[in-house]
Amino acid sequence: MRNAKEAFSRYAADSAVHSLIEEVELTPKPGLVDRVNNGAHQDLTIELMRKSALSLKETFEQIAFISYGNSPSLSLREEIAAIGRNGENRMFETTGGVNTHKGAIWAIGLLVSGAAMGKGCFAIKEIVSLAGETARYPDRHCPNIATNGMLVSAKYGVNGARAEAEQGFPHIVQVSMPMLKRSRAYGLAENEAQLNSLLALIASLDDTCILHRGGPEALIFAKKQAASVLSSGSLEKLKTLNDEFTRLNISPGGSADMLAATLFLDKIQGHITGDEVQKEVESIH
Repeated sequence: MRNAKEAFSRYAADSAVHSLIEEVELTPKPGLVDRVNNGAHQDLTIELMRKSALSLKETFEQIAFISYGNSPSLSLREEIAAIGRNGENRMFETTGGVNTHKGAIWAIGLLVSGAAMGKGCFAIKEIVSLAGETARYPDRHCPNIATNGMLVSAKYGVNGARAEAEQGFPHIVQVSMPMLKRSRAYGLAENEAQLNSLLALIASLDDTCILHRGGPEALIFAKKQAASVLSSGSLEKLKTLNDEFTRLNISPGGSADMLAATLFLDKIQGHITGDEVQKEVESIH
């Protein structure tokens, strides 16, 4: 039992870290760090993003371990939150104080917990439902500090990362995951399928990172341009779009977090069919 718990916790953490690295290495992305440039970011590099992702492995493994076979509750919510805050501190130590993955820790941390509750056997629908239920519990120990995302959500009346999680990640379930699967079904290369998934998110999500940097005008512009590239069926315009986003200081960081979360769930779903953890568990016995 403990071996299975440890094996799944390692698998979930590896999948989460791999998904974060996969997202940052996806190229070309508009306004975001990738293998070619740093988009609209002056303080981020791909090397820094990779180091940040690797620094979070222990955080995700701890979240999976305490969630394994468990159910959503106030105590579990607060345990996860405490681990997440320690993970944030580790991230800031690694990056020298630069926020690289704070939003991703929140979103993917909850999904890691949901996946672990089902011991790696639950479908995506069940995982997002459990993650949402966990997110709706209050965290009595949360520092009373408003984040940029919270301030923007209140100012413009849009859903931020918290509401997205509390509602069971509707943009993943209804937008990015279907686009990823549809693109693959059409025979597109994996890089193109993931870029389509990202564009679908930018076109539909009220991305608080974009709102924080450029206000509603930037958000409307980003949504229209992403939808235009997506409907054209050609990703050749992405370089031009990156130039425009960079010039206007537009960074769809919230969409990038949702893409990484989508890729994580995709790996977990693959695990259910591929049964990779079971093989690892059997090798232990």
